[in-house]
Amino acid sequence: MTIRLKLLRKQNGWSLELLAEKTGLTKSYLSKVERGLSVPSIAVALKLAAALQVDVEQLFAGGQNAAMISVTRAAQRVAEPGAGGKGGYASIAADVGPKRLLPFMVYPPADFVASAFKEHAGDEFLFVHSGAVEIEFPDETVRLEVGDSLYFNAMTPHRVRSVGPAQAELLLVVSNTPDA
Repeated sequence: MTIRLKLLRKQNGWSLELLAEKTGLTKSYLSKVERGLSVPSIAVALKLAAALQVDVEQLFAGGQNAAMISVTRAAQRVAEPGAGGKGGYASIAADVGPKRLLPFMVYPPADFVASAFKEHAGDEFLFVHSGAVEIEFPDETVRLEVGDSLYFNAMTPHRVRSVGPAQAELLLVVSNTPDA
């Protein structure tokens, strides 16, 4: 994502200061993202895409390919590691655009310390493909096992962690509506 963010920002003729103002993020954080020193969360990627007025997939993909169908083989996923090599996510269906649903494979970290509460417009759907996770909300924590799913309003502060001996793998689908 590092090269695409800088390219998209420069295509708009924006400084880091202006992008920071439009997203509510700090200039130093955005600089770290552009240089590959920090990997943005999905919520931050959604903020960046909204500010740049592009589909979030354009932050990961190499252009605007408006395919009608998309097959993403496991080996073709565009992976973004989490902070310190813990957790992360992979973009899927990146070559379709624009779209109302944004699918990702998510590999949550093993602790909540590495994951601050996130909130963003739209809805989220999580499906546990492997492992087990805990999703923490302000007033409750939900544990999900293989095959379990969760649907919720993403404006509710939330964070997720992998629990158990195996790294959890989630299918995450985020709504991408014009007012989101």
